[in-house]
Amino acid sequence: MPSAASCAEPPHRTGGPIPAAPDRMVNPTRERRKNPMETTLNISGMTCGHCVASVTEELEALDGVDGVSVDLNAGGVSTAVVTSSRSLSPVELGEAVAEAGYLVVEPSA
Repeated sequence: MPSAASCAEPPHRTGGPIPAAPDRMVNPTRERRKNPMETTLNISGMTCGHCVASVTEELEALDGVDGVSVDLNAGGVSTAVVTSSRSLSPVELGEAVAEAGYLVVEPSA
C-alpha cells in the first residue's frame, strides 16, 4: 500500500505556477480529433460490395479522413458518411469518388 507521502507534492516545490508538462500541452491535432467532422455524400452508380470497397478506399486515402461508412442502395443513390479531423472540400471528395468510378450527386427531394 502506498504511503500518504507518495501522493503529496514533491518537497522541492516552492510555490508559483506549475509549468505544463509537454504531454499535457494542447495539441491542435488531438483537439480536432475530439470533435470529428462528418460529411454525407450521395453517390450514384454503386451496385455491390466491390463498389463500396473502391469508394471507401479512395475516400480513406484523403488527408484527414478518419473513417468512411457506406450505406449501399444498389441501383439507386447510396450514402457515404466521411468522418474527418478537418474540413473536406466538395471538390476533393468528388474527385476521390470519381477516381473510384462513381459520381457524387445532389440529395433527392
